[in-house]
Amino acid sequence: MSLALMLEQLGNAAWSVTWAVLPLVVLFLLFQVLFLQLPVKEVSRVLTGTLVASVGLFLFLLGVSVAFLPFGWAIGEALGALSRKWLVVPFGILLGFATTWGEPAVRILADQVEEASSGSIRRSLVLVTICVGVAVSVGVGMVRISYAIPLLYLVVPGYLLVVLILRFTASDFVGIAIDAGGVATGPLANTFLLALALGASSAMGEQDPMVHGLGLVALIALAPVLSVMTLGLVVRRKEP
Repeated sequence: MSLALMLEQLGNAAWSVTWAVLPLVVLFLLFQVLFLQLPVKEVSRVLTGTLVASVGLFLFLLGVSVAFLPFGWAIGEALGALSRKWLVVPFGILLGFATTWGEPAVRILADQVEEASSGSIRRSLVLVTICVGVAVSVGVGMVRISYAIPLLYLVVPGYLLVVLILRFTASDFVGIAIDAGGVATGPLANTFLLALALGASSAMGEQDPMVHGLGLVALIALAPVLSVMTLGLVVRRKEP
């Protein structure tokens, strides 16, 4: 990587973090003056935490631009170039599971579910259920890219199935399922897996990446809702 490109990425990451964090800092200081009036020690603690979070966000965005995006794109191109298209399915399932397993937001949700349920819904159960749902959705998404299946043919029936299962699943799992769809589309999915789909689509010369490469995140958002609600169906059937 050239020095000029590295400096450009550093500048872009710093600019993005500034515009993401600065409005929150200004809003906090405005509330501090008008309403909160917290002690100086508390204000200092909040500002220090904001600075630490900003540094972490900067490093993450820099890592995404330097590694995650090109890495995901390169793997996608390699998969898209395979002569046997069906091979993209197991690779997609494996990458989808591994990426979701490392997604911080998914782990936070699993921890909160276990805490809120007083341990009756185990963290590991929620984590594995979401990972399996995303893994299947990435596999389906790779099939869609390989065979140019219209996105609506998958999304519309998927949400109709969600509405159907919603009537029968255990109520405790409804809120978990809806939140799972949001946390599964976290920074890892929106960088690595999206780049994977775009890379695979671009490697298939007859396809337009804008049409066939994009849309994977929509499937990723849908899959955990289905998998967690299905888990709720199983739990409800086992209830006396």
